[in-house]
This record gives sequence, structure tokens and C-alpha cells, in this order.
Amino acid sequence: MRSPTVRPVTVSLGVHVGQQNLTMDELRALWRRVDDAGVDWISAWDHLYEAPPQGGTVPHFEAVATLAAMACETRNARLGCLVFYVGYRNPGLLAKAAATIDHISGGRFELGLGAGWHEWEAAAFGYDFPSLGTRLDMLDESTRAIRGLLTPAGADDADGIHRTTFDGDHVTLENCSALPTPVRGHIPIWIGGVGEKRTLRMAARYADGWNAAYIDPAEFGRLNGVLDDWCEVEGRDPSTIERSVNLAFAGGADDASAAANEQAMRAQWGPMFERVAGGALLGTPTQAVEQVLAYAEAGADMVNIALRAPYDRAAVDAYLTEVLPAVRSAAA
Repeated sequence: MRSPTVRPVTVSLGVHVGQQNLTMDELRALWRRVDDAGVDWISAWDHLYEAPPQGGTVPHFEAVATLAAMACETRNARLGCLVFYVGYRNPGLLAKAAATIDHISGGRFELGLGAGWHEWEAAAFGYDFPSLGTRLDMLDESTRAIRGLLTPAGADDADGIHRTTFDGDHVTLENCSALPTPVRGHIPIWIGGVGEKRTLRMAARYADGWNAAYIDPAEFGRLNGVLDDWCEVEGRDPSTIERSVNLAFAGGADDASAAANEQAMRAQWGPMFERVAGGALLGTPTQAVEQVLAYAEAGADMVNIALRAPYDRAAVDAYLTEVLPAVRSAAA
């Protein structure tokens, strides 16, 4: 594996908001708060139950409707989902939803796609949750089909409308148009996941962006190099793919709150804590700046903190008012 692409140390900063354990009014206020604070990105996730899993005991909102509300409440940040599980929606329907949210937001929407992991919610709601290999096949076909719908290659029909036909094992489109077209003419597509053989190759082949979650800077840098290798295989300029990471947020405004928030995260995640702790933002604002810059140096173009309610509001305020400007100043 060759070394990852060397880039200047610049980084966008985002907030990934889990739409659980909050009222819609509270979510609206949070989106406005982080948008007004100047974050570059705000996203939701695509779950029907809470994450980490607790048997459907935590109130949780559906992603498409949530993102439409987010588009109405914000004005500046790019918006997205990291990531939609392709098994929950017909790809054509998801493309139509994405285009609709894109128009609501004035062209700020970006579409994340992934192979899913939350088998418990899928079983509860009656969705098939096949093997990982099959889900990756579904992701590949869905990404290609959605790309065809959301990136019109030109008017290729007698009526002057771009249409897409796709005949796969999991996805079928028949002379399908997707009007209106996206505000900017296309919607960027993100692939989420850390699978080296298939997921990262799909990112190199199809995606505008790649997102990883809950991994440490060294592992992010290693996978970044794997993605560059796949770009070489696919004949793709690696600089054309944006790279981002989501970090569990358990930082604090000071030493005492940082220690308390780390313990709360440990209790929330239970046996899964060790798996995500390496990709968590912990400690004080000063320590958070160092952690974010470590990901930037490992090749991250964007670092998102993932908020799961209940969260420490003072810690989030410290992140927005202290960490954001410090990172931007250091990376300038």
C-alpha cells in the first residue's frame, strides 16, 4: 500500500446529530444553534431504533422527514445523511427524496449510502437483512442507479428528458426520469464504511466522498491510503474524493465534566464502548483541538462530532465557541 495522498492540513467541521431522545422542537433548536455557530456540515443518521441498540426503548425520528425539517431550519451548512441503509428504501424513491430535500435546502443536500448494520431494527420492522456480501451488492447497484438519476448526463430522450434504465439483481429502473433535477445539477454521493475490499473500492469508483466512523487517527490514515490505492486501480484522481470521519462526542468544558462525560459514554455504549472509544472525542477543549488536528493530518477533510442525547450542552457550547475557532486558526 502506498502512502496516503499528502494534502495541506485544512479541515471542515461538522455535527452529526442522532435524532433520538429529543423532541422535534429540541432538534430544531439544536440545528439552528450549530448552523448559526458556523459549522460546515450537519447530518442525521438512518435508523428506526436508537443507536446503540436498546430494544426500541428510546424515541427516534425517521431520517427522510427529519432531514426535510433540518433543511427548513438551517441556512448555511451542507446537509446530509451518514448514511442511508439501502435496504430500507427503493433507490428510485430515495433519489426522489434526496432531490426534494436538495430543493428545500437550496442545493445544500448530499446523499450518504451504506450497507447497514442495525439488524435488530430491521428485524423489528420486518425488513430483510441479508448477509453482508448481499448488502454490499445492494449498495453497489443502488449507488449506480441513484447516480444515474441524480447526475443527469444530458437530455437523451425524444422529449428532451434524461432517463435512466437499470437492470440489476436488486435494483430495477425502467426508462425512469427524476424531475426536478438537483439544484446544482447533481447531488454529491458519499459512501460510508471501512471495508477495505469492497466498500472502499466502491468509494473510489462511484463516490464524491467517503465517511468512516469511530476509528482512531492512525486507522483512518491507513484506510485513507487503501482508498488511494483503489483510486489508482480505478483510474481516479484521489483528490476528487472528500474524506470524513464521525467521532463519538464525550468531551467536556473542563476536566471534571470531561471525566463525567466519558463515564456516561461508557455506560451508554456498554460492551460496545471499547469498539468506539478509539474514535471518540474526549477530554477538554484543548485536547479536542489536538485530536481533531490529528485526523486532519491523517487525511480527513472533515471531522464531525456525533451527538447522542442526553448530551452535555456546556460541552457542546465549548466545542462550538472554543474548539472550532482554534482548529480553524491552527489549520489556516
